[in-house]
Amino acid sequence: MSYPRHIPRSKCVSRASSRAGACAGVLLASVTALVSLGGMHVAPAVAAPSPSAQSHATAGVNATKQRPSKVRVTAAALSLDGGSRKPLLDGEDAPYDTASIVKVDILATLLLQAQDKGRHLTAPERALAEPMIRNSDNAATNTLWREIGGASGLGEANKRIGLTSTKGGPGTKWGLTQTTASDQIRLLFSVFDGATKPKTDSPLNTDSRAYIRTLMTRVADDQAWGVSAVSRSDYALKNGWLQRTTTGLWDVNSVGRVTVDGHHYLVAVLSDGNVSMRDGVSAVERAAGRAVTATTRT
Repeated sequence: MSYPRHIPRSKCVSRASSRAGACAGVLLASVTALVSLGGMHVAPAVAAPSPSAQSHATAGVNATKQRPSKVRVTAAALSLDGGSRKPLLDGEDAPYDTASIVKVDILATLLLQAQDKGRHLTAPERALAEPMIRNSDNAATNTLWREIGGASGLGEANKRIGLTSTKGGPGTKWGLTQTTASDQIRLLFSVFDGATKPKTDSPLNTDSRAYIRTLMTRVADDQAWGVSAVSRSDYALKNGWLQRTTTGLWDVNSVGRVTVDGHHYLVAVLSDGNVSMRDGVSAVERAAGRAVTATTRT
């Protein structure tokens, strides 16, 4: 679920407000291209070689969630430079739909399963994993979701990673996976722990962690919004969003690692009930900024 690829980075990495407006404005201009899949519209994924080549039979169709009564936003932040593994939370640590941020979890699961077999990812697996993270390619995600065993495979991997409140979406609906902000911090910690110090107890080995980090730092130019607003230049992230056909409201999420004044933070912001994509992006970026600021004061 990505913005059209032609948006230049300069329009997405300036001030948070202008970035949200520019990115969301272009996406909203392309809403007519959204595909109705049962209970939900899914924004077209930006894929290689072009958006027109994409299959949209993915994330979160046939949604049955009740209409939100108000906007919900939960942010969590954790300093990688400190000794604590408990994130600072802003908002209720309640479940939200993941939309495309689950793609990081899917890749982590794929890598764990490969590790268990004593092998690296195959060339075809990499050819799917890389656009899944860098371009938010939905068709690639469909294939890898099936390969890992869907919600069951995701759940087994998450037990090892330490996620306690994440439940895979039903059937092929990976975008309806439910998660919490604190669980997303746990997932990010399993990926980014060890990046600044040699020892980690993550079930992901050194090569697997480095692979995920690399892809998250090389997302397509049109992905530069969300938690990256806090850092401006040094960040790794994955975003996700979807619009409910039953309500017209938007779920907008962003997770990743940011560097501010030489300090490294993991940040996860989840939101739903947004009246527009523009509002959702703005809410996520404001919440990310507040979360990092609060973390620096503790």
